[in-house]
Amino acid sequence: MTSMTRQYSAAASRARNAVDKTADIWTQSTQTVTGRLAGLPRVDLVPAVERYFNLVQRTVDINRQLAVRWAEAAGTLSGVVREKAGSAGDVMQDKAEAAGNAARNQAKQAEQAAREQASRAEQAEKELARRSRQAEREQAEKAEQAAHKQAAKAGRAEDELARQARQAEREHARQAHKRARGRYEGLTKAELSDLLAQRKLPKTGNIDELIERLVQADSR
Repeated sequence: MTSMTRQYSAAASRARNAVDKTADIWTQSTQTVTGRLAGLPRVDLVPAVERYFNLVQRTVDINRQLAVRWAEAAGTLSGVVREKAGSAGDVMQDKAEAAGNAARNQAKQAEQAAREQASRAEQAEKELARRSRQAEREQAEKAEQAAHKQAAKAGRAEDELARQARQAEREHARQAHKRARGRYEGLTKAELSDLLAQRKLPKTGNIDELIERLVQADSR
């Protein structure tokens, strides 16, 4: 194998290695950001990167074909032509290396874009979680306020029922007292005094006091 052939072979090999390394970088980057982008909208960068890699591969193939042709013709070239061919080989080698560097730079830029997207997705996820917690707190506060209002309303209703019960009890006692007095109303003071004497109760006071004394005695 001639020196020029080895140069072209090495240049083609480096170009292929650059493509393989770029693919590995993309694989690792994709695995890194996949977990963070799960369930969220993604930017599909694969078609653009594949087109770029296809362009690089075509460039490598063309360089390989040119290198083979140069190698085939190298045995028939004169010294001067050989020197020029060697210079051309250096240029092709530089171009292959430049293509590899461009591929790596493109992969790094795409990886950076994917990382930025993952960071934005993570920030959006944190914001959604914060808003969800805030909504839960607000909902809990509203439920607590509603419970307090319901308890206060129930307390007022209970107080009202107790008031009505006391009022009914007083009314019942008043009606019972009125019925008890009705037994003695219309009697003279002398008749009331005789009833009090039978029960060995004081007979002093006016008619109303005598009646009230008899009613109290009946309720014992």
